[in-house]
Amino acid sequence: MNRTLAVVTLLFTVSLMALAHGNEKHVMGKVTSISDTSITVETTAKQSVTVDMSDKTKFEKSGAPATLKDLKVGDRVVIHAGVSGDKLVANEVQFGAMKGKQPMESPSQSDGSARLLAF
Repeated sequence: MNRTLAVVTLLFTVSLMALAHGNEKHVMGKVTSISDTSITVETTAKQSVTVDMSDKTKFEKSGAPATLKDLKVGDRVVIHAGVSGDKLVANEVQFGAMKGKQPMESPSQSDGSARLLAF
């Protein structure tokens, strides 16, 4: 039952992303490997996805222009990628703290105060 619910939720989420962005795919997760031609990410669904790069791939760190050399294994990323055959090719790689984002509040602590969580 839990597995079915997880699959349905994943399919629903993927469907919404596909509808919202046409043919562009989004890969979100933690960088596990970087080469001169690709980035491998462990997604939030715990799947390993390799995204190729091109000479048109743009990099953005904390809202500012960056390069591949600024990206490190362990960084959390959002990759906007096009589909080329059976491969994903990155159009944009975003990582680092996003400009203008406020830390999220966690549920209240036992004393009634709130903790702030920065991602």
